Amino acid sequence: MDRRRPLAGRGTDNNPANRYEQIYVEPDDGEAAEAGAPPTIFYRDTSRSILAENDSPDLDFRFSLNPYRGCEHGCIYCYARPSHEYLSFSAGLDFERRILVKPDAAELLRRTFMSPRWQPQTVALSGNTDCYQPVEQRLQLTRRCLEVFSEFVNPVSITTKSALVTRDLDLVCDLAKHGAAHVVLSITSLDGALARHMEPRAAQPDRRLEAVHSLSAAGIPTGILIAPVIPGLNDEEIPRILKAAAAAGARSASWTLVRLPEPVDRLFVDWLGEHFPQRCERVLGRIRACRDGHLNDTCYGRRLRGQGPYAEHISTLFEAAARRHGLHQPLPPLKANAFSRPRRAGEQLAFC
Repeated sequence: MDRRRPLAGRGTDNNPANRYEQIYVEPDDGEAAEAGAPPTIFYRDTSRSILAENDSPDLDFRFSLNPYRGCEHGCIYCYARPSHEYLSFSAGLDFERRILVKPDAAELLRRTFMSPRWQPQTVALSGNTDCYQPVEQRLQLTRRCLEVFSEFVNPVSITTKSALVTRDLDLVCDLAKHGAAHVVLSITSLDGALARHMEPRAAQPDRRLEAVHSLSAAGIPTGILIAPVIPGLNDEEIPRILKAAAAAGARSASWTLVRLPEPVDRLFVDWLGEHFPQRCERVLGRIRACRDGHLNDTCYGRRLRGQGPYAEHISTLFEAAARRHGLHQPLPPLKANAFSRPRRAGEQLAFC
């Protein structure tokens, strides 16, 4: 049986029907072949606010900032893929090639911080999609937002799979001097070939470790996140990843279990069959063993770590390796006490 050749640099070439749309046009094989590798298209996002508020008890932040919607990294397992369906796009290839950008992100953030209603607190930079995806090299939306964080000294927690974060060492260092910044690099594998399949346009593992070293050497509290752990695919690498991270200067580590909400579950199953047919059933079986027989679990308190003997095995393996390499403590809490609003033109100082 002939298999369709996957698109180079893409996590999937599948574009499943949007669950919220009544009309779906599916090209025939001839049209798909003629189209070739579809280019990335960028759209202007005209959002009038920039911070998303989170009420999940599983997460340790209230507000997050995402300069981009959709992500060119193309991680096949990404839990954010379904959010693209709210934009009338598909969670498949559309998520990787139809990217919304927020050119006014920095100005909206500055407006938020200038408001007396804003209570200084940590903002997570990359709560949904990566703030350092490839187009950031050109658009610099994330850097402009960091300039605002630095101006107000508002604490920021950065999570990324990209080595591009080191471009902004100057701004992050300024914040870190006030205890107002830390960075977490997501490292899912040390196997370059596996990483290229899982995360086709993200930085290779060695580049992420180099970024950990550069950030740590600059005095920035830096941790790593093994996210996601995919049972039967990368869980055996946990001790090696933590050893390499500690050697690079990381101070903390954490992990989350793979989450496969609809329709990511179908995309992931197809991807496994395409790239790892001999391991497909084992991987799916172990995920189900951690999810009470299912591929996903949305229940707070369980969705990030799973349950059952195999999930406990992963947790034990991680905790033992993290302690061995001194990565079992969280990064120091961020501080907001240096926050200040610049005075507006003509504003007088108050004297007591």
